Amino acid sequence: MALKIFNTLTRRLEDFVPLDIANKKVGMYCCGPTVYDFAHIGNWRTFVFADLVRRYLEFKENNVVHVMNITDVDDKIIRRVQETGLSLKEYTSRYEQAFFEDMAQLNCRMPHHTPRATEHIKEMQEMISKLLGRGIAYQTADGSIWFSIQRFQQLGGKYGKLVKLDFDKMRSGNRIINDEYDKESFADFALWKARTPEDGNVFWDSPWGQGRPGWHIECSAMSTKYLGLCFDLHIGGEDLIFPHHEDEIAQSEGTGLYGANQTFVKYWLHGAHLLVEGKKMSKSLGNFYTLRDLFKKHYNGREIRYLLLSAHYREPLNFTFDGLTVARSAIARIYDCIAKLHEIAGNTSSDTLSSVVNEFEYALDNDFNIPAVWAVVFDWIRNLNKQIQENKLTQEQAAVELASWDKINSVLGITIHYETVIPPEINILVEERQSARKNKDYARADAIRVELRSKGWWIEDTPKGPRLKRL
Repeated sequence: MALKIFNTLTRRLEDFVPLDIANKKVGMYCCGPTVYDFAHIGNWRTFVFADLVRRYLEFKENNVVHVMNITDVDDKIIRRVQETGLSLKEYTSRYEQAFFEDMAQLNCRMPHHTPRATEHIKEMQEMISKLLGRGIAYQTADGSIWFSIQRFQQLGGKYGKLVKLDFDKMRSGNRIINDEYDKESFADFALWKARTPEDGNVFWDSPWGQGRPGWHIECSAMSTKYLGLCFDLHIGGEDLIFPHHEDEIAQSEGTGLYGANQTFVKYWLHGAHLLVEGKKMSKSLGNFYTLRDLFKKHYNGREIRYLLLSAHYREPLNFTFDGLTVARSAIARIYDCIAKLHEIAGNTSSDTLSSVVNEFEYALDNDFNIPAVWAVVFDWIRNLNKQIQENKLTQEQAAVELASWDKINSVLGITIHYETVIPPEINILVEERQSARKNKDYARADAIRVELRSKGWWIEDTPKGPRLKRL
């Protein structure tokens, strides 16, 4: 079965066929963070999904070039810079570093390129110049440059490829200066914003005077620089469909560099919103969480990643603390089974894969159907546990299943440490707990279990003695 994905551009399921099919090269762009604060779990749903897509494309032996921008200048960032008195770089570098740390905690592979907006002003200005040259962009008295939707359409462009727009409600001459605007506002948007007193020291020189780029032009300039004029796949949350992605298409294709049968991006993938306990995430509701908030509550990156990958990407995900508890139990089930397979396989290894890998691939080929994937994984775990209990698994068979799990987990990215160097102080606590249990001091034994948990270890009692798991 070929990989099928729901393309927002065509509003239907399509076979995924790379533009460079001979070399299986895939250009993939994901809208990255705006580094004015720590990324929240709604952001991370998109980034973890993008990581899953990349991993699966690589699983299917595609040569992926993954680009994710860093927006380090926009309206929100400038306001924060003015409030704090820091330089732009000083302010944004803290949150950029935190973002990459969070990526590592969630076991997301680093993109091949992470271009910063502030380092690509030249490319943005060049694109704006092309739009001015075609008459699609125009300058106002204050020095700002605007994209004319009307002129773009007059020259044969289509505005409204990703969303259906009611142009009868659109009033000619309206303009939107903000980086983000309401879905019902169909109007010209800023490509270059003339410097104002509120911008402080955040500005660049340009042929049109001092100022800074609008938000939308950033992604067009950086994606085409690293992936070429046309590329395969653009990923983002559904909140970016309009205006951001619609504007990206218009300003990219408005440059006049595209042939009759060429498009800026072939496939668009958009993930649905994340809810928290059934409600929209909001600081005012007290349900706004960053990864650091969840780490303080003693959840880890594997558990959060599992929950973020528990629902189909086109369906809303209800993020709950009960869900994190379920994620913890699910990972423990997988760990227990894999640990037993290691015990049976010993030093035996295998290059052969079992049928579970085919079932896994069939599920993901259906528009990244992650709920079906987890059903496959836990059916497999249940059957293996039964065979293990009945002593029906040989060393060679266990090795095949371990190789199969490694193949599957190369996509899921649920890092599980099978063999871990246990620190001496942890071993001492385990020995103390064993002595307490032997002396029937169960209160002390339970207290040590809690202490081990706080240090990142889970202890399980087995017929062969205690087994430690790194959380």
